Amino acid sequence: MSDQKKENWITWLALTTAAMAVFAALTTLYIGKYSAKAILSQGQETNQWGYYQAKSIKGYLYETQLERLELERLSDGQKNKDVASDKREKTIAHYAETIKRYDTEKAEIKGKAEDFAKQKVVAQDRAGNYGYSLIFLQAAIMLSSVGAITKKKPLWYFGLAMVSGWVFFFLNAIFLYY
Repeated sequence: MSDQKKENWITWLALTTAAMAVFAALTTLYIGKYSAKAILSQGQETNQWGYYQAKSIKGYLYETQLERLELERLSDGQKNKDVASDKREKTIAHYAETIKRYDTEKAEIKGKAEDFAKQKVVAQDRAGNYGYSLIFLQAAIMLSSVGAITKKKPLWYFGLAMVSGWVFFFLNAIFLYY
């Protein structure tokens, strides 16, 4: 009976090690989730910046055409009030309006790109913290396994203590304290 009581801790060791393995699997899923999210956010951020650049180029083309037309207007003075002059005035107004629209769109695009950049950083931070937490669980599982093989309880206790590192980094990944 004393041998059975003496070996009772081995049952608890097996149960806690199994629980650690489940937590390790869960942590691995979160690492994958947030790593993928970081990669997707990077792609979306890049797309937004490309869109921003396209709008900038189009806006610049309109700005140069507007400047050219305004210079033509100045060089002609008020001499020519014909159909071409009216058309030029309408085109100048249209270009000015288009430039204003592009500036507004660029501000929106820039905001979206910056949001994606923030999401990427958060996802990278979370994935990193989940990675650190997994390291602690793997070390705890290893220590518990060695404790079972060598029948040394202190190794199991040390493995259980290592789980606190998992808890810290896992919670940090969720709440991003640091």
